[in-house]
Amino acid sequence: MKDVGLWIISRVVLNRSHSCCPDQAEMLKQHRELSMFLCRTIETNEKAGIRPSETYQSFMAVAGSHRELSDHCIKYAFWVDARSRAACEYFKDVVSFDTTYNTNKYNLVLGSFVGVNHHGQSTLLGCSLMKNEDIQSFRLLFDCWLRCMGGKAPKGMLTDQSTLIRRAIELCMPTTIHRWCI
Repeated sequence: MKDVGLWIISRVVLNRSHSCCPDQAEMLKQHRELSMFLCRTIETNEKAGIRPSETYQSFMAVAGSHRELSDHCIKYAFWVDARSRAACEYFKDVVSFDTTYNTNKYNLVLGSFVGVNHHGQSTLLGCSLMKNEDIQSFRLLFDCWLRCMGGKAPKGMLTDQSTLIRRAIELCMPTTIHRWCI
């Protein structure tokens, strides 16, 4: 894991699982680096309080469609901020993980980690976007979430009735008690 300031890079996959086609040369590594302009745009938007989703929308508008950005680039994304980390310190006894929202427009699955504060209100402890709902994706997500939350697993987790999610919890957080939500 490499800490590069505001972002923590926990895993980079450099191998490819498909043959290279000349008409898809723009997908090669040397074509995927962000220009200085895009990097500065992201940093400026962040400082100005512009949400990442709005920055993404502006990039999508420039690219022409969401397919250009999501089909080949986004396989997995995870978000947690300082407020979520602080809330997790206090409200992580039982965490709900939900993936019932599927964004049809981008064909990505939205997952959310939610705890309950001392006022009985839901508090967001992290979000994810995943291209695939397989055990490897869930394990990667849970491992990343645990690292961001200081490595301390919750006492209990509530999830939908996915056996893949249950199995990933057993592997990543063996002391956590899993319960299904109905």
